Amino acid sequence: MSVKDVIKNSIYETLGSGTTMSARTIILILVSALFVGVYIFFVYKLSSRTAFYSKDLNITIAGMPIIVASIMIAMQSNLLVSLGMVGALSIVRFRNALKNPLDLLYLFWAISAGIIVGVGLYTLALVLSFIMTALLFSAEKIPNTKAPELLVLRGVQKELDYSALCHIIKSHCKYYKEKARSVKNNETELIFEIRTKEKDLLLQELPNLDFLTQINCISHDGEYRI
Repeated sequence: MSVKDVIKNSIYETLGSGTTMSARTIILILVSALFVGVYIFFVYKLSSRTAFYSKDLNITIAGMPIIVASIMIAMQSNLLVSLGMVGALSIVRFRNALKNPLDLLYLFWAISAGIIVGVGLYTLALVLSFIMTALLFSAEKIPNTKAPELLVLRGVQKELDYSALCHIIKSHCKYYKEKARSVKNNETELIFEIRTKEKDLLLQELPNLDFLTQINCISHDGEYRI
C-alpha cells in the first residue's frame, strides 16, 4: 500500500468517524432543547396578538430547537454527515407566508436557541431566553402613537363654503390637512386628516352647515409611525 493510499484512508476514517459524544450528553442536549422549545411556546402564546396567533406555527417554533440541536450534534460528530445536511437543507424552500412579522423573530429565536444548546452552551441559551422574554413583554407595554382620523364630508358643490368649513374644523382640531377632493354629480367630497380631542363637539357643529349632506369620521386601531 502506497503512502498516498494510507493518507487517503486516514482522511476517510477521520471524516467518517462516529460521534464522540456520550449518550448522556446527547440526552442532556435534547432535553435542554425541549425545555427551551416549550418555554418559547408559552412565551409566544402569551405575547402573540389574538388576530395573528396560529397554534400550528407555535408548535413549529417549539419543535425547532430540538431539530436544530439534533442537526448540531450530527454536524459535530461527523463531517461527512454535516456536509450532506448542509447540501440537503440548502434546497429546502419554505412557502408559507407569515401573517405577523414578529413571527420571524420567534423563528430566529428558536433556531438560535437550538444551535446554542446543540453546542452545549446552556447558560447562553438561558440568558438569551430571559433577555428575549423581557424585550418582548416590555416592548408590548410601549403605547403606540394614535393614528390621525379621517373626516369625510359631502356637500352641494355650488353652495360649498370652504372658508366656513375650515373655520369650524380648525376651531376643534389641533391638526387638520386636506387629503383629497373630488366632484361628481354636482356634489363635492372632501377628505380631511384630523387630530382632535373634541370630536363630539365637531360632529355636533358640522351639521349646522346647510351645504353638507353627509358627514363621516373614520378612525382605526392601526399603528402610526412618527
